[in-house]
Amino acid sequence: MEHSEDAEDLLGGVLDAVENASPLQAVDAATATLARRLRSPAAFFLIADLGGGALVRMSHGSSRGALAAQGLGGEGRMRIDDGEESVIVPITAGGPVEAALRTQTIQVFPAADSGLANGAGGWVVLSPVTERGEVLGLLQLSLPELPDAAAHAQIARIAHLLAFVIIANRRHTDLFERAERSSLFSLPAEIQRRLLPPAFTCEGGAFTLAAWLEPAASVGGDTFDYSMARDELHLSLTDAMGHGVASALTATLCVNSLRNTRRMSGSLTEQAGAANAAILEHTTESLTEHFATGLLSRLDLRTGSLEVVNAGHVPPYLHRAGGVTAVALAPDVPFGLFADTEYHSTELALEPGDRLVLVTDGMLERNAAGVDLSDQISRTRELHPREASRRLTGLVLEQCGHALSDDATIMVLDWYGDHGRARRTTAGAEQWRASADRSTVDTSAESAKAQSAKSTRG
Repeated sequence: MEHSEDAEDLLGGVLDAVENASPLQAVDAATATLARRLRSPAAFFLIADLGGGALVRMSHGSSRGALAAQGLGGEGRMRIDDGEESVIVPITAGGPVEAALRTQTIQVFPAADSGLANGAGGWVVLSPVTERGEVLGLLQLSLPELPDAAAHAQIARIAHLLAFVIIANRRHTDLFERAERSSLFSLPAEIQRRLLPPAFTCEGGAFTLAAWLEPAASVGGDTFDYSMARDELHLSLTDAMGHGVASALTATLCVNSLRNTRRMSGSLTEQAGAANAAILEHTTESLTEHFATGLLSRLDLRTGSLEVVNAGHVPPYLHRAGGVTAVALAPDVPFGLFADTEYHSTELALEPGDRLVLVTDGMLERNAAGVDLSDQISRTRELHPREASRRLTGLVLEQCGHALSDDATIMVLDWYGDHGRARRTTAGAEQWRASADRSTVDTSAESAKAQSAKSTRG
C-alpha cells in the first residue's frame, strides 16, 4: 500500500469531493476518493438501522455482489426504493461488525476467508463512523495488503470525517432516513421519531449519556431529550397517556413546551409548569383527557449536583459502588391534570463512578416481570451506556415475546466528574470507555462491582 499521500491532502481531497457532489452522492464521493487513495477495489458506508440490530448499505445500483464478496450482507435482505438498493447486513453476535461497533476499534480480517470472488485474496477493513460516541455506522474497505498502523490512522480519520459528512448532508434529503428504516413507520411512529434528539448518545468529558426507545406495536407516546449548556446538562424522559396519534400529539405538546421554556432559560419547575399548562389547554379545547408523566433533570457539571422534578413518573435507578437502588423522589402529579399544580424539585448528589438509569413504565410492564431490572443494571455495568441501554430494552422486548404493549424507553447516564478536562478520543469516541469485545465480557456481579471501581478511578 502506498503511504506517500499526506494525511492533510487526503482529508482535503475527501472534503473537496463531498462539496462538489450533491447531498445524495456525498457519501459515495467520500468513499470513492478514499478508495482511490488507498487502492481499494471497494468501499462502502453501512448506516446503522434504527432498529439497532443491523446495518444497511444503500446505493444507486447494485452493491449486493460486492458485499457478498466481502462476506458481509450478500445473503441479507434487500429492498429497492426509487432505484436505491438497500442491502441489510445483520449484526451477528461475536462477529467483526459487532466487535467494531462495541469496541469502537478498526477490525481487519482476510477477504479470502469469506470467498473473495476474484480469488485475489486481500483484506476487509471495518472502521466505526462515530461522532461524540454516537455510532452512525461503519466504513467498509477492501484492501490488497494488510494495513499498517499508518493506514489504520488514515482510515480512522476519514471514517470520523465521514460522520460529519453524513450529519451535514442528511439535512437536505430523506435518503439517509429511508436507508435507516428496515420497516415501515406508522404516522404516530413518524411523529414520535421527530420528537427525539438527533443523536441518542453523547460523550461529554465529565459524563457519557445514551438513550434508547423500543416502540410498542401501537406507539405509546414515550420520548426522551437532552441538551448541554456550558456548565449544565438537561435531561428529560416523558410518557404520554394512551396510544396512537392522540398520544403522539400529547407528547408533541409536552416535549416542545419543555424545550421552549428551557431555551428561554426557564427553571425545571417553570418547564414543568409550562408543559402542564400546554397539555391542560389542549385537553380543555378538545374535551378529551390527556396527560403525561415525566422526569426532568438538570445536572450541574461543575459539582455533580442533579436537580430532578418528578411528574408522576417511575423513579430512576442509581448504580453506586456495586449496588443498585431506586432513587426516592417525592412525586408531583402528571402534566395536564390540574391547573393549580405546583411542581417541586429534589437534589441528588452524584459521585464519580455513578450510573443513573431513567426508565418509562414500559420497562416494568407485567409481561416483563421476568426481567429483574436492578440485577440487569448491575450485570451490564461494564458496558458503555450505548450498549447497556440497548441490552436492557432488548431484554424486556425478548421477555414480552417481541410484542410490547407499551413503549419501553431508557436513558443511561455515567458520571465521571472533572468537568472541563480534555477528552481522550480516537476517531470520535473515547475508546478507553467503550464496551469490551463480547468474548471478554463477564456479566457476574463481581465483575460489575470491579467495573464500578474502575469507573470511579477513571
